[in-house]
Amino acid sequence: MIYLLALLMGVVAGLRAMMPAAAVSWAGYLGVLKLDGTWLWFLGSIWAVVIFTVLAIGELVTDQLPATPSRKVPMQFGARVFMGAIAGIALAGTANWLFGALAGIVGAVIGTFGGAELRSKLAANFGKDQPAAFIEDAIAIIGAALIVLALK
Repeated sequence: MIYLLALLMGVVAGLRAMMPAAAVSWAGYLGVLKLDGTWLWFLGSIWAVVIFTVLAIGELVTDQLPATPSRKVPMQFGARVFMGAIAGIALAGTANWLFGALAGIVGAVIGTFGGAELRSKLAANFGKDQPAAFIEDAIAIIGAALIVLALK
């Protein structure tokens, strides 16, 4: 079950790169996810919560800008894969870090390409990109929240 959640959090990373970091930080800070004693302990700090929440909100805003690069360019794609891996490790636990990382990476690849395809089709149906982007934002936010709630 935990690897499925890691995979799904990776999908969220493919949609919005900073959302999993914010979700994992909140889960760690609130005690839902046990990060103490691991090398990811810092994700449960108030500083990580604030920083990753601000970055996630900033990403939701910048994603609406026409000059924002495609999620499939190397820098954007790499960030999504990296964040998927870190979220997968945090969810699976450092004892199972390899399988958690792999699940997060696979999910991030699926989310990156699947999310781009879904958004493209929605934008074509709406005749503009913004409603499609808002739907994708909602999927990422609700998805991350549901994954964290499933940890209880």
